[in-house]
Amino acid sequence: MHFDVFNGDADGIIALVQLRLAQPKDSHLITGVKRDISLLKQVRAQEAESATVLDISLEKNSEALQSLLAHGVEVLYVDHHRAGDIPRDDKLKTIINTDANTCTSLLVNELLQGKYANWAIAAAFGDNMKAAARTLAQEVGLTKAQQELLEALGIYINYNGYGRDLDDLHFHPAELFKLLVEYSDPLELVADSNSVFATLQRAYQQDMAKAESARVLFDGPSCKVVLLADEAWARRVSGVFGNELANASPDKAHAVLTLNADLSYTVSVRAPLNNKQGADNICVQFPTGGGRAAAAGINHLPQEKLEAFIEAVSQYYLA
Repeated sequence: MHFDVFNGDADGIIALVQLRLAQPKDSHLITGVKRDISLLKQVRAQEAESATVLDISLEKNSEALQSLLAHGVEVLYVDHHRAGDIPRDDKLKTIINTDANTCTSLLVNELLQGKYANWAIAAAFGDNMKAAARTLAQEVGLTKAQQELLEALGIYINYNGYGRDLDDLHFHPAELFKLLVEYSDPLELVADSNSVFATLQRAYQQDMAKAESARVLFDGPSCKVVLLADEAWARRVSGVFGNELANASPDKAHAVLTLNADLSYTVSVRAPLNNKQGADNICVQFPTGGGRAAAAGINHLPQEKLEAFIEAVSQYYLA
C-alpha cells in the first residue's frame, strides 16, 4: 500500500495534485487541518510499501519517519520547513529547502520540470509567496488577469485549511484534493461554475469581512498583534488574515491570535515581508510552537505567556 501524507493547506494539497497528475497512483490519503503536522505516525508501517510526505516538518515527524525506514518503507519527503537531522537511509529520498522564498509546490514543480506550473503558481500565492509566484507566472507567460485568478484560488484553498479541527473546515483536505486533481490546469477549475472555487470564494469573503473588526492588542514600530474570537470563522481566517496584514505593512511582523476554549491562544505569526526570517525562531521558544522562517505559529499559548510573546516578537524585529 502507498500512503500520501500531506499538509491540509494550499501548498500541501497542491503539491500532491501536481505529483498525482504526473504520476497517478492509488494511495491512502493522510492529512488534516493545517496545524496538524504530526501526520506521519498515522502511516501503518506494517502495511506500507512506500509513502510520499509533503509540506510537513521532518523535525516534527522524525520518530515516525525512523520507524517507517526501519520497516523498509520507501519514502519521498518534500518540504520547506525546519528539518532537523535528516536520516541517512537508502530508502529515503529528500527534497528539502528551507529558503524563505520557496514552498513545497515550487519544489515539486522543479522535480516535474514545470509540467503543471500553473498549479505551483496557485500554491505559491496561497502560501503568500507573491514574488516567487509572479516570477514563475511571468516565465510561463501568464497574463495579469490569469495571475489574479490563480492568486485568488491559492488563497481560498489555503483559507480552507485553517481550523481547530476538521469540523471548522468547509472541505476536508482529502476531499478537496480529490476535487482539485480532476483539473490538469487550475484555470480550467476557476472557469468551471460548478467547481469549488465559487463556494470557497463566497465563504472567504464572508469570514474576512468579520475579521476587519479584530481587536488590536499591540501596535508598535516593529510588529502588530491582533486578537480574534473563539469562533469557527475566526479560526478559518487566522492565517489568511495574517497574510493580508503582512502585505499591507511589509516592514512589520504580524501576529494573529485566536482565543481557544481554555482561554489560551492559537497564534499565527508572519515575519515582515521585507525581512522574511525569524518567525520559527520566535515560535519555537514557546511549547507547541514551530513553523518556518517567514511564517510560523503556536498551537496553545497560555494567557500568562502573552506579554512575553509580544515582547519576543517586538524585540526580534526592532532595527
